[in-house]
Amino acid sequence: MPDSSDVQPVKGVNQGDSQVRVYAVAPRDNADPDDIVDGFLEAMTSDDPGFATARKYLTAQAARTWKPEQSITVLTTAPDRDQADRNADPDNQGRAYPLSGRKIATVDARHAYQPISPAKYFQSIHVVQQPTANGKGKEWRIDSLPPGLVLGEADFLRNYRSVNKYYFASGEDLVVADPVYIRQRQDPVTRMDPVTQTVRALLEGPTDWLKPAVDSSFPSGTELRKGVTALTPDDQSTIKVPLNAKADLVGGEPCRRMAAQLLFTLRDLTSVNAEQVELQGSRGQSLCRLGKGQAADEFAPVRPTDRDENPYVVDEHHKLMMLVVGGKEANEPAPVPGPLGKGTVKLGSVAVDRGETRAAGVSETGRELYVSSITTEEAAAPPVLRSKAVRPDDRLSAPSWDGRGNLWIADRDPAAPQLWMVPGGTGEPVKVRTPPWLADDARIESLRVSADGVRIALVVTRDGDTTLQIGRVQRDTSGDEPVVSVLDFQPAAPRMESVTAVSWAGPSRLVVVGREAGGVQQIRYLQTDGSTSATSVLPGLNGVTSVAAPHQGSVPLVADSGNDGIVRLVPGTNWQPVLKAGTSPVYPG
Repeated sequence: MPDSSDVQPVKGVNQGDSQVRVYAVAPRDNADPDDIVDGFLEAMTSDDPGFATARKYLTAQAARTWKPEQSITVLTTAPDRDQADRNADPDNQGRAYPLSGRKIATVDARHAYQPISPAKYFQSIHVVQQPTANGKGKEWRIDSLPPGLVLGEADFLRNYRSVNKYYFASGEDLVVADPVYIRQRQDPVTRMDPVTQTVRALLEGPTDWLKPAVDSSFPSGTELRKGVTALTPDDQSTIKVPLNAKADLVGGEPCRRMAAQLLFTLRDLTSVNAEQVELQGSRGQSLCRLGKGQAADEFAPVRPTDRDENPYVVDEHHKLMMLVVGGKEANEPAPVPGPLGKGTVKLGSVAVDRGETRAAGVSETGRELYVSSITTEEAAAPPVLRSKAVRPDDRLSAPSWDGRGNLWIADRDPAAPQLWMVPGGTGEPVKVRTPPWLADDARIESLRVSADGVRIALVVTRDGDTTLQIGRVQRDTSGDEPVVSVLDFQPAAPRMESVTAVSWAGPSRLVVVGREAGGVQQIRYLQTDGSTSATSVLPGLNGVTSVAAPHQGSVPLVADSGNDGIVRLVPGTNWQPVLKAGTSPVYPG
């Protein structure tokens, strides 16, 4: 124990234990204004039905107009409530209490999480005196307050959880994940359980950011039948979803696509074991049924197989090798057939397509991009793309495949920086349109495209900072030539000062290597919307230059740790060495 210096208060930060519940307490009689404000801030963190107890701290007018479902402001910790400035109200008509903190995100009415770089938050709560119910005295109540809910991050993560809604990529039969936040338990406003909340959010349509690139098969105006607050599987593991009259005339293939969206959405809810979905019309009539296996076979960006994904690596001789890292021990790497494995092409970086039949390799000098089979022996084909940059570090980035068989790569030539998409992996390269700032004063260090081909993660250096940006991919095929654009970049790791590497780790999750301001390098999981939790940090590893994650979580993470070579992380263990001399580990994609 210290025996000198002053005693200072320390604000504790819990980790948002989802098992903890807060029960709101109504204001006591003759409560002073400090207690009214503190009681209301605490009541906002509860599951009280309709936030009825929280509204007891408000005047009648404020209680009617306050809409807690409108938005959520997320702060690093619970808002700090300062003392009221009594001199600001000389007529003693009320008191204003400043609220402050560091704002890190907002959640809008469509449940979309939007992170921001931590910024100062200033608002206020105003209290006034009003007559008591019996008219014999006065009581303090809040008449002006910030919109929506204001929660510390721990309370937010205790009350809300991330789920994926699924929509179809525009004009495609591939589903795209759209992460949103719903209540962990029953929603105080709608009284819906988490499953019903998720289905309702799906029917409301995609979030604003994703909407331009996806389609929903549900007719406009489709909602759950009035009064539905709980959805549970029956004894045959079937969830029956009753819809309103807007869906009554839907049948055949459109109905199957609607059911597929529901199945993919419910699949991410671990508490639900739904093997199939039945859509019902407004009179209870069955519209269609679809099984989980059928949906995955027809609409998943990565089709299910009986085998695990394999990681690949460039060995010390600059050849493409396949690793088997599952099980208790990792096996020796095996060279793949073709010019990138047993041939003469020397590689600097690689990407393997989702079907594990072809690979794209950037030459050791970074100048040429090659594509060839990795299942059969064949002669090396001419380069698909060349960079004219003088310095090797300014040439081609590591490539990446989407689930449609298209290849993505960046030429970092300062004289002509360009993001490219190669249709089918061997077609004529298409220049991808990007915002002007990306070419004018920023540099793409690396990229990874999602399996659905609708989102792309870019590690970008700008003004001395290296950040992670998520862009939305849009395609226009109405003209003579297809136009591919990446638009509306948003930060995916705003609290990281420097990002080193990134890999997709599922439909809407990333593994990111980076460093927060003043901190050390860390590896953690992030959602594509930028949200995270304290449990997402992985065991530490020094000097990581690249990381690779499988699309499904059944096989280990693999990373290049510099001096330690290629290492793997089996769930529940620490990092283990796999290959002493090797670089550029990748899973398919």
